[in-house]
Amino acid sequence: MDEDRTGWLSRFPSLRGLWRDIAHAMGAPPRISADLPPDDADFLRDRMRQCLSSQGGEVTARARAAQLGRAYLDLNQQGRLKFLRILAAEFGTDKAAVDKAVAAVTTAAGPEARSRAERKLRVVLEPARVKLLTQFTSLPEGVKFLVDMREELSNIAKSDPVFEGLADDLKTLLSGWFDIGFLELHRITWRSPALILEKIMAYEAVHAIQGWADLKNRLDSDRRLYAFFHPRMPDEPLIFVEVALTRGMAGNVQKLLDEHAPVEDIDKADTAIFYSINNAQRGLNGISFGNFLIKRVVDALTHELPNLKTFATLSPIPGFRSWAEKNGLAGSLDGAGETALLPLVARYLTELNPETGKARDPVAQFHLSNGARMERLNWNADASAKGLAQSCGVMVNYLYRLPDIEVNHEAYTGQGKVATSTTIKALLKA
Repeated sequence: MDEDRTGWLSRFPSLRGLWRDIAHAMGAPPRISADLPPDDADFLRDRMRQCLSSQGGEVTARARAAQLGRAYLDLNQQGRLKFLRILAAEFGTDKAAVDKAVAAVTTAAGPEARSRAERKLRVVLEPARVKLLTQFTSLPEGVKFLVDMREELSNIAKSDPVFEGLADDLKTLLSGWFDIGFLELHRITWRSPALILEKIMAYEAVHAIQGWADLKNRLDSDRRLYAFFHPRMPDEPLIFVEVALTRGMAGNVQKLLDEHAPVEDIDKADTAIFYSINNAQRGLNGISFGNFLIKRVVDALTHELPNLKTFATLSPIPGFRSWAEKNGLAGSLDGAGETALLPLVARYLTELNPETGKARDPVAQFHLSNGARMERLNWNADASAKGLAQSCGVMVNYLYRLPDIEVNHEAYTGQGKVATSTTIKALLKA
Protein backbone atom coordinates (compact mmCIF):
# COMPACT_ATOMS: atom_id res chain seq x y z
CA MET A 1 0.00 0.00 0.00
CA ASP A 2 1.46 3.35 -1.03
CA GLU A 3 1.89 6.33 1.29
CA ASP A 4 -1.13 8.18 -0.11
CA ARG A 5 -3.54 5.34 0.59
CA THR A 6 -2.05 4.83 4.04
CA GLY A 7 -2.71 8.48 4.84
CA TRP A 8 -6.31 8.27 3.69
CA LEU A 9 -7.07 5.00 5.50
CA SER A 10 -5.45 6.27 8.71
CA ARG A 11 -8.52 8.52 9.12
CA PHE A 12 -10.77 5.46 9.23
CA PRO A 13 -8.79 2.76 11.07
CA SER A 14 -11.79 0.47 11.63
CA LEU A 15 -13.98 1.57 8.76
CA ARG A 16 -13.02 -1.03 6.18
CA GLY A 17 -13.83 -3.83 8.62
CA LEU A 18 -17.18 -2.30 9.56
CA TRP A 19 -18.17 -1.66 5.98
CA ARG A 20 -16.92 -5.09 4.88
CA ASP A 21 -19.39 -6.75 7.24
CA ILE A 22 -22.25 -4.57 5.97
CA ALA A 23 -21.27 -5.16 2.33
CA HIS A 24 -21.19 -8.93 2.88
CA ALA A 25 -24.81 -9.19 1.74
CA MET A 26 -23.66 -8.27 -1.78
CA GLY A 27 -20.94 -10.91 -1.85
CA ALA A 28 -17.21 -10.38 -2.29
CA PRO A 29 -16.48 -7.74 -4.97
CA PRO A 30 -13.67 -8.26 -7.48
CA ARG A 31 -10.27 -6.84 -6.62
CA ILE A 32 -10.01 -3.21 -7.81
CA SER A 33 -6.65 -1.72 -8.75
CA ALA A 34 -5.70 1.32 -6.69
CA ASP A 35 -5.38 3.63 -9.71
CA LEU A 36 -8.82 2.59 -11.09
CA PRO A 37 -8.08 1.45 -14.66
CA PRO A 38 -10.96 1.54 -17.22
CA ASP A 39 -12.40 -1.94 -16.53
CA ASP A 40 -12.53 -1.26 -12.79
CA ALA A 41 -14.04 2.16 -13.42
CA ASP A 42 -16.82 0.47 -15.44
CA PHE A 43 -17.48 -1.87 -12.51
CA LEU A 44 -17.84 1.08 -10.13
CA ARG A 45 -20.15 2.88 -12.57
CA ASP A 46 -22.38 -0.18 -12.48
CA ARG A 47 -22.27 -0.21 -8.67
CA MET A 48 -23.24 3.48 -8.61
CA ARG A 49 -26.24 2.76 -10.85
CA GLN A 50 -27.25 -0.09 -8.58
CA CYS A 51 -27.08 2.24 -5.58
CA LEU A 52 -29.51 4.55 -7.37
CA SER A 53 -31.93 1.78 -8.28
CA SER A 54 -34.91 0.99 -6.09
CA GLN A 55 -34.37 -2.76 -6.17
CA GLY A 56 -34.08 -4.49 -2.80
CA GLY A 57 -34.79 -3.18 0.66
CA GLU A 58 -32.90 -1.03 3.16
CA VAL A 59 -30.36 -3.75 4.00
CA THR A 60 -29.48 -4.17 0.33
CA ALA A 61 -29.14 -0.40 -0.15
CA ARG A 62 -26.75 -0.14 2.82
CA ALA A 63 -24.75 -3.09 1.52
CA ARG A 64 -24.36 -1.46 -1.90
CA ALA A 65 -23.27 1.83 -0.35
CA ALA A 66 -20.79 0.03 1.91
CA GLN A 67 -19.30 -1.85 -1.03
CA LEU A 68 -18.91 1.36 -3.02
CA GLY A 69 -17.40 3.18 -0.04
CA ARG A 70 -14.91 0.37 0.57
CA ALA A 71 -13.84 0.58 -3.04
CA TYR A 72 -13.19 4.31 -2.64
CA LEU A 73 -11.08 3.69 0.46
CA ASP A 74 -8.96 1.17 -1.46
CA LEU A 75 -8.05 3.67 -4.18
CA ASN A 76 -4.96 5.84 -4.25
CA GLN A 77 -5.12 9.57 -4.97
CA GLN A 78 -5.21 9.04 -8.73
CA GLY A 79 -7.95 6.44 -8.41
CA ARG A 80 -10.04 8.62 -6.11
CA LEU A 81 -9.74 11.48 -8.59
CA LYS A 82 -11.17 9.22 -11.32
CA PHE A 83 -13.94 8.10 -8.96
CA LEU A 84 -14.91 11.70 -8.21
CA ARG A 85 -14.77 12.60 -11.89
CA ILE A 86 -17.27 9.85 -12.68
CA LEU A 87 -19.60 11.17 -9.99
CA ALA A 88 -19.20 14.75 -11.18
CA ALA A 89 -19.51 14.19 -14.93
CA GLU A 90 -21.89 11.24 -15.25
CA PHE A 91 -24.30 11.41 -12.32
CA GLY A 92 -25.68 14.93 -12.57
CA THR A 93 -29.18 15.92 -13.63
CA ASP A 94 -31.16 14.31 -16.45
CA LYS A 95 -31.00 17.19 -18.93
CA ALA A 96 -33.89 15.94 -21.05
CA ALA A 97 -36.08 15.60 -17.95
CA VAL A 98 -35.11 19.12 -16.83
CA ASP A 99 -35.96 20.59 -20.23
CA LYS A 100 -39.32 18.80 -20.22
CA ALA A 101 -40.09 20.01 -16.69
CA VAL A 102 -39.15 23.59 -17.54
CA ALA A 103 -41.44 23.50 -20.57
CA ALA A 104 -44.25 22.17 -18.39
CA VAL A 105 -43.80 25.09 -15.98
CA THR A 106 -43.88 27.71 -18.72
CA THR A 107 -46.96 26.22 -20.43
CA ALA A 108 -48.93 25.32 -17.30
CA ALA A 109 -52.56 26.40 -17.46
CA GLY A 110 -53.68 27.72 -14.12
CA PRO A 111 -52.17 27.91 -10.61
CA GLU A 112 -52.67 24.24 -9.70
CA ALA A 113 -51.04 22.95 -12.85
CA ARG A 114 -48.12 25.34 -12.42
CA SER A 115 -47.65 24.27 -8.79
CA ARG A 116 -47.52 20.60 -9.87
CA ALA A 117 -45.06 21.45 -12.63
CA GLU A 118 -42.82 23.39 -10.23
CA ARG A 119 -42.74 20.47 -7.80
CA LYS A 120 -41.76 18.17 -10.65
CA LEU A 121 -39.04 20.59 -11.72
CA ARG A 122 -37.59 20.67 -8.20
CA VAL A 123 -37.39 16.87 -8.22
CA VAL A 124 -35.61 16.56 -11.58
CA LEU A 125 -33.18 19.40 -10.74
CA GLU A 126 -31.63 17.28 -7.99
CA PRO A 127 -28.56 15.50 -9.41
CA ALA A 128 -28.51 11.71 -9.18
CA ARG A 129 -25.26 11.86 -7.22
CA VAL A 130 -27.02 13.63 -4.32
CA LYS A 131 -29.12 10.53 -3.68
CA LEU A 132 -26.00 8.39 -3.95
CA LEU A 133 -23.97 10.52 -1.55
CA THR A 134 -26.82 10.60 0.95
CA GLN A 135 -26.77 6.81 1.16
CA PHE A 136 -23.37 6.92 2.86
CA THR A 137 -24.95 8.57 5.90
CA SER A 138 -26.63 5.26 6.79
CA LEU A 139 -23.18 3.72 7.35
CA PRO A 140 -20.98 3.96 10.46
CA GLU A 141 -18.78 7.08 10.14
CA GLY A 142 -20.47 7.80 6.83
CA VAL A 143 -20.88 11.50 7.59
CA LYS A 144 -17.18 11.83 8.46
CA PHE A 145 -16.39 9.96 5.24
CA LEU A 146 -18.26 12.62 3.22
CA VAL A 147 -16.64 15.47 5.16
CA ASP A 148 -13.20 14.14 4.24
CA MET A 149 -14.31 13.49 0.68
CA ARG A 150 -15.21 17.19 0.41
CA GLU A 151 -11.81 18.14 1.82
CA GLU A 152 -10.13 16.15 -0.93
CA LEU A 153 -12.51 17.49 -3.56
CA SER A 154 -11.88 21.10 -2.51
CA ASN A 155 -8.21 20.67 -3.41
CA ILE A 156 -9.04 19.93 -7.05
CA ALA A 157 -12.41 21.63 -7.73
CA LYS A 158 -10.91 25.09 -8.30
CA SER A 159 -8.64 23.85 -11.07
CA ASP A 160 -11.20 21.81 -13.02
CA PRO A 161 -14.74 23.10 -13.72
CA VAL A 162 -16.11 19.57 -14.09
CA PHE A 163 -16.02 19.22 -10.29
CA GLU A 164 -17.86 22.45 -9.48
CA GLY A 165 -21.33 20.89 -9.44
CA LEU A 166 -20.24 18.01 -7.20
CA ALA A 167 -18.49 20.45 -4.86
CA ASP A 168 -21.66 22.56 -4.63
CA ASP A 169 -23.79 19.47 -3.95
CA LEU A 170 -21.53 18.31 -1.12
CA LYS A 171 -21.47 21.76 0.44
CA THR A 172 -25.26 22.00 0.29
CA LEU A 173 -25.70 18.58 1.88
CA LEU A 174 -23.20 19.25 4.65
CA SER A 175 -24.59 22.73 5.31
CA GLY A 176 -27.96 21.17 6.03
CA TRP A 177 -26.58 18.36 8.16
CA PHE A 178 -24.32 20.68 10.15
CA ASP A 179 -26.90 23.33 10.90
CA ILE A 180 -26.15 24.95 14.26
CA GLY A 181 -29.35 23.44 15.68
CA PHE A 182 -27.85 19.96 15.38
CA LEU A 183 -24.53 20.76 17.06
CA GLU A 184 -23.70 20.02 20.68
CA LEU A 185 -21.34 22.12 22.81
CA HIS A 186 -19.11 20.12 25.17
CA ARG A 187 -16.43 21.22 27.57
CA ILE A 188 -13.23 19.20 27.15
CA THR A 189 -11.38 18.39 30.38
CA TRP A 190 -8.41 16.27 31.41
CA ARG A 191 -10.97 13.53 32.19
CA SER A 192 -12.37 13.52 28.65
CA PRO A 193 -11.74 10.34 26.60
CA ALA A 194 -8.15 9.94 25.45
CA LEU A 195 -9.35 9.67 21.84
CA ILE A 196 -10.82 13.18 22.03
CA LEU A 197 -7.72 14.60 23.75
CA GLU A 198 -5.46 13.11 21.09
CA LYS A 199 -7.53 14.73 18.35
CA ILE A 200 -7.44 18.11 20.11
CA MET A 201 -3.64 17.84 20.12
CA ALA A 202 -3.56 16.86 16.45
CA TYR A 203 -6.01 19.54 15.28
CA GLU A 204 -4.52 22.49 17.19
CA ALA A 205 -3.06 24.65 14.43
CA VAL A 206 -2.73 28.09 16.04
CA HIS A 207 -0.39 27.30 18.95
CA ALA A 208 0.88 23.74 18.61
CA ILE A 209 0.48 21.58 21.71
CA GLN A 210 3.92 20.35 22.75
CA GLY A 211 2.84 17.14 24.47
CA TRP A 212 0.64 15.87 27.26
CA ALA A 213 2.04 18.25 29.87
CA ASP A 214 1.23 21.21 27.65
CA LEU A 215 -2.28 19.90 27.05
CA LYS A 216 -2.83 19.33 30.78
CA ASN A 217 -1.78 22.93 31.43
CA ARG A 218 -4.36 24.15 28.88
CA LEU A 219 -7.03 22.16 30.72
CA ASP A 220 -6.12 23.36 34.24
CA SER A 221 -8.62 24.96 36.61
CA ASP A 222 -8.01 28.46 35.21
CA ARG A 223 -8.49 27.29 31.62
CA ARG A 224 -11.45 26.13 29.56
CA LEU A 225 -11.71 24.30 26.27
CA TYR A 226 -15.03 23.96 24.47
CA ALA A 227 -15.85 22.16 21.22
CA PHE A 228 -18.82 21.68 18.94
CA PHE A 229 -19.71 18.08 18.07
CA HIS A 230 -22.24 16.56 15.68
CA PRO A 231 -24.31 13.57 16.86
CA ARG A 232 -23.17 11.56 13.83
CA MET A 233 -19.50 12.36 14.55
CA PRO A 234 -19.34 12.02 18.36
CA ASP A 235 -15.58 11.43 18.43
CA GLU A 236 -14.67 14.28 16.09
CA PRO A 237 -14.51 17.90 17.31
CA LEU A 238 -15.71 20.21 14.55
CA ILE A 239 -14.34 23.47 15.94
CA PHE A 240 -12.91 24.25 19.35
CA VAL A 241 -11.82 27.26 21.36
CA GLU A 242 -9.25 27.50 24.15
CA VAL A 243 -9.85 30.03 26.91
CA ALA A 244 -7.65 31.46 29.67
CA LEU A 245 -9.27 33.03 32.73
CA THR A 246 -7.17 36.03 33.74
CA ARG A 247 -7.14 39.35 35.54
CA GLY A 248 -7.00 41.96 32.83
CA MET A 249 -6.46 41.55 29.12
CA ALA A 250 -3.56 39.27 28.20
CA GLY A 251 -0.93 40.60 25.80
CA ASN A 252 1.66 37.81 25.50
CA VAL A 253 0.90 34.28 24.40
CA GLN A 254 4.11 32.73 25.75
CA LYS A 255 3.23 33.96 29.25
CA LEU A 256 -0.30 32.70 28.77
CA LEU A 257 0.93 29.20 27.83
CA ASP A 258 3.76 28.99 30.37
CA GLU A 259 3.40 25.62 32.10
CA HIS A 260 5.32 26.92 35.13
CA ALA A 261 3.21 30.03 35.66
CA PRO A 262 1.05 30.00 38.81
CA VAL A 263 -2.56 28.93 38.37
CA GLU A 264 -4.98 31.87 38.48
CA ASP A 265 -7.65 32.04 41.16
CA ILE A 266 -10.75 31.91 38.97
CA ASP A 267 -12.80 33.63 41.66
CA LYS A 268 -10.62 36.69 41.09
CA ALA A 269 -10.51 36.42 37.30
CA ASP A 270 -12.41 39.16 35.49
CA THR A 271 -11.46 38.38 31.88
CA ALA A 272 -11.87 35.42 29.54
CA ILE A 273 -9.21 35.36 26.81
CA PHE A 274 -9.96 33.30 23.69
CA TYR A 275 -6.43 32.54 22.57
CA SER A 276 -6.92 29.74 20.05
CA ILE A 277 -9.83 28.88 17.75
CA ASN A 278 -9.43 25.91 15.44
CA ASN A 279 -11.58 24.54 12.63
CA ALA A 280 -10.85 20.84 13.02
CA GLN A 281 -12.55 19.58 9.85
CA ARG A 282 -11.21 21.09 6.64
CA GLY A 283 -14.03 19.38 4.78
CA LEU A 284 -16.41 21.83 6.49
CA ASN A 285 -14.59 24.97 5.32
CA GLY A 286 -17.11 27.59 4.25
CA ILE A 287 -19.78 26.14 6.54
CA SER A 288 -19.55 28.68 9.32
CA PHE A 289 -20.46 28.03 12.93
CA GLY A 290 -17.50 29.69 14.64
CA ASN A 291 -19.53 32.77 15.56
CA PHE A 292 -22.09 30.56 17.29
CA LEU A 293 -19.29 28.82 19.19
CA ILE A 294 -18.03 32.08 20.69
CA LYS A 295 -21.52 33.21 21.68
CA ARG A 296 -22.33 29.85 23.26
CA VAL A 297 -19.03 29.81 25.17
CA VAL A 298 -19.56 33.35 26.42
CA ASP A 299 -23.00 32.30 27.63
CA ALA A 300 -21.60 29.19 29.36
CA LEU A 301 -18.81 31.16 31.07
CA THR A 302 -21.16 33.91 32.17
CA HIS A 303 -23.38 31.39 33.92
CA GLU A 304 -20.46 29.53 35.51
CA LEU A 305 -18.39 32.58 36.49
CA PRO A 306 -20.53 35.72 36.87
CA ASN A 307 -17.44 37.69 37.96
CA LEU A 308 -16.20 37.69 34.35
CA LYS A 309 -16.72 41.13 32.83
CA THR A 310 -14.49 41.13 29.75
CA PHE A 311 -14.45 38.67 26.84
CA ALA A 312 -11.59 39.17 24.41
CA THR A 313 -9.17 37.32 22.17
CA LEU A 314 -5.41 37.23 21.89
CA SER A 315 -5.21 36.62 18.18
CA PRO A 316 -2.47 36.05 15.62
CA ILE A 317 -2.12 38.18 12.49
CA PRO A 318 -1.11 35.50 9.97
CA GLY A 319 -1.16 37.60 6.81
CA PHE A 320 0.69 40.72 7.91
CA ARG A 321 4.28 40.02 6.84
CA SER A 322 3.28 38.59 3.47
CA TRP A 323 1.12 41.68 2.83
CA ALA A 324 4.01 43.96 3.79
CA GLU A 325 6.42 42.08 1.51
CA LYS A 326 3.94 42.18 -1.37
CA ASN A 327 3.62 45.96 -0.96
CA GLY A 328 7.37 46.61 -0.79
CA LEU A 329 7.36 47.30 2.95
CA ALA A 330 9.41 44.32 4.10
CA GLY A 331 12.54 46.41 4.52
CA SER A 332 10.86 48.48 7.21
CA LEU A 333 9.90 45.43 9.27
CA ASP A 334 13.14 43.83 10.38
CA GLY A 335 14.46 45.63 13.41
CA ALA A 336 11.54 48.02 13.46
CA GLY A 337 10.56 49.31 16.88
CA GLU A 338 7.13 49.36 18.36
CA THR A 339 6.40 52.96 17.35
CA ALA A 340 7.15 52.26 13.68
CA LEU A 341 5.59 48.82 13.40
CA LEU A 342 2.25 49.05 15.19
CA PRO A 343 0.73 51.79 12.96
CA LEU A 344 1.54 49.66 9.93
CA VAL A 345 -0.14 46.62 11.50
CA ALA A 346 -3.19 48.75 12.39
CA ARG A 347 -3.43 49.90 8.78
CA TYR A 348 -3.20 46.33 7.51
CA LEU A 349 -5.94 45.13 9.86
CA THR A 350 -8.43 47.94 9.31
CA GLU A 351 -8.18 48.72 5.59
CA LEU A 352 -10.51 46.40 3.71
CA ASN A 353 -9.60 44.64 0.49
CA PRO A 354 -11.24 46.77 -2.23
CA GLU A 355 -11.96 43.71 -4.36
CA THR A 356 -13.81 41.76 -1.66
CA GLY A 357 -14.92 44.43 0.81
CA LYS A 358 -13.54 42.23 3.59
CA ALA A 359 -10.55 42.41 5.91
CA ARG A 360 -7.32 41.23 4.33
CA ASP A 361 -6.42 39.14 7.36
CA PRO A 362 -8.51 35.93 7.74
CA VAL A 363 -8.52 36.09 11.54
CA ALA A 364 -9.59 39.74 11.46
CA GLN A 365 -12.35 38.85 8.99
CA PHE A 366 -13.61 36.15 11.35
CA HIS A 367 -13.78 38.32 14.47
CA LEU A 368 -14.96 41.53 12.81
CA SER A 369 -17.78 39.72 11.02
CA ASN A 370 -18.75 38.22 14.38
CA GLY A 371 -19.19 41.69 15.87
CA ALA A 372 -15.95 42.12 17.80
CA ARG A 373 -14.12 45.43 18.22
CA MET A 374 -10.43 45.74 17.40
CA GLU A 375 -9.15 46.72 20.82
CA ARG A 376 -5.36 46.65 21.19
CA LEU A 377 -2.14 45.68 19.41
CA ASN A 378 0.53 43.92 21.46
CA TRP A 379 4.22 44.37 20.68
CA ASN A 380 6.43 41.26 21.02
CA ALA A 381 3.39 39.20 21.97
CA ASP A 382 4.41 36.01 20.14
CA ALA A 383 8.15 35.40 20.04
CA SER A 384 7.82 31.95 18.47
CA ALA A 385 9.34 31.33 15.05
CA LYS A 386 5.83 31.18 13.58
CA GLY A 387 4.75 34.41 15.26
CA LEU A 388 7.83 36.29 14.10
CA ALA A 389 7.50 34.95 10.55
CA GLN A 390 3.83 35.85 10.23
CA SER A 391 3.48 39.13 12.07
CA CYS A 392 6.87 40.18 13.49
CA GLY A 393 5.61 38.97 16.87
CA VAL A 394 2.62 41.34 17.01
CA MET A 395 -0.77 40.04 18.21
CA VAL A 396 -4.14 41.73 18.53
CA ASN A 397 -6.94 41.73 21.09
CA TYR A 398 -10.48 41.67 19.72
CA LEU A 399 -13.07 42.66 22.31
CA TYR A 400 -16.49 41.02 22.43
CA ARG A 401 -18.67 43.52 24.27
CA LEU A 402 -22.07 41.84 24.36
CA PRO A 403 -24.30 44.95 23.93
CA ASP A 404 -22.30 46.02 20.83
CA ILE A 405 -21.89 42.73 18.97
CA GLU A 406 -24.93 43.06 16.69
CA VAL A 407 -24.28 46.74 15.96
CA ASN A 408 -20.63 46.05 15.10
CA HIS A 409 -21.61 43.07 12.95
CA GLU A 410 -24.15 45.07 10.95
CA ALA A 411 -21.78 48.01 10.50
CA TYR A 412 -19.00 45.76 9.24
CA THR A 413 -20.97 43.43 6.96
CA GLY A 414 -23.35 46.11 5.69
CA GLN A 415 -21.20 49.23 5.48
CA GLY A 416 -17.60 48.00 5.69
CA LYS A 417 -17.01 49.87 8.96
CA VAL A 418 -14.44 48.34 11.31
CA ALA A 419 -15.16 48.88 14.99
CA THR A 420 -11.96 50.12 16.67
CA SER A 421 -10.94 51.38 20.09
CA THR A 422 -9.42 54.82 20.70
CA THR A 423 -6.04 53.11 20.99
CA ILE A 424 -6.31 51.68 17.47
CA LYS A 425 -7.61 55.00 16.14
CA ALA A 426 -4.56 56.73 17.57
CA LEU A 427 -2.26 54.26 15.80
CA LEU A 428 -4.04 54.90 12.51
CA LYS A 429 -3.53 58.63 12.86
CA ALA A 430 0.15 58.04 13.56
